[in-house]
Amino acid sequence: MSETVRELLGLNQRLLDSIARGDWETYVELCDPGLTAFEPEARGHLVAGMDFHRFYFDRQRPTGESNTTMASPEVRLLGDEVALVTCIRLIQHDGPDGQPLTSRFEETRLWQRQDGRWQHVHFHRSANS
Repeated sequence: MSETVRELLGLNQRLLDSIARGDWETYVELCDPGLTAFEPEARGHLVAGMDFHRFYFDRQRPTGESNTTMASPEVRLLGDEVALVTCIRLIQHDGPDGQPLTSRFEETRLWQRQDGRWQHVHFHRSANS
């Protein structure tokens, strides 16, 4: 595994962990301000910018412990400046009855090297399947 692939997998995990913790500052650090996304919350629409995501961070109050795992991650380098990271995101957390529950999402995340550092620029996330 190349150093670039290891770096991208580490950044992607850091991004997912920031989402799980509701850590807006880290999320902003890793994302391009013009981030675009297709995700279940957007109800089939392409959203652009950070305001849409900020709404959820402002309301998300992590309760209990959780664990986020990237299952079957793949990294495809598209030249030196763009990379595609795909994975199944598994989130282990407490269910409503206090029993462990696992949520699953299929994700595709696009990263672009800007001014020497990787920035998250686009993603497509499935509904919980």
